Amino acid sequence: MRALIVDYCGVLDGAEEDRRRWRKVLTAAKDAGYGTAILSNDPGGPGADPIRSWEDAGYVDTVVLSGEVGVDKPDPEIFRITADRLEVPVNDCILIDDSILNIKGAVESGLIGVYYQQFDRAIVEITGLLGLEGTF
Repeated sequence: MRALIVDYCGVLDGAEEDRRRWRKVLTAAKDAGYGTAILSNDPGGPGADPIRSWEDAGYVDTVVLSGEVGVDKPDPEIFRITADRLEVPVNDCILIDDSILNIKGAVESGLIGVYYQQFDRAIVEITGLLGLEGTF
């Protein structure tokens, strides 16, 4: 694996404690050499500034918003666009998403999918897949 792609709504927009923990995970992933991205079906525009702030702060390498690229998850094209921005093959990416349909689409497109329901459950899979050590 070479990249971690995370949905925003339903994953990164949770309680402040979860956002703090996500910032720590994304920083650890970047420090370990993984590409990081937010992939959201957000329409974009000024209302997406909270999503873009994760890139501005350096937690992710890129933000891909479906409203700005013209294709929504789970269309395979949006996964390819995100992988291209990270300069990695699609099959070297992990998607974390709270929509089982998006996870299904990602897996069918060659990504590894982690269905997000709760941070403590997902972090076990994420750290295992990426080989990250630490307390998140």
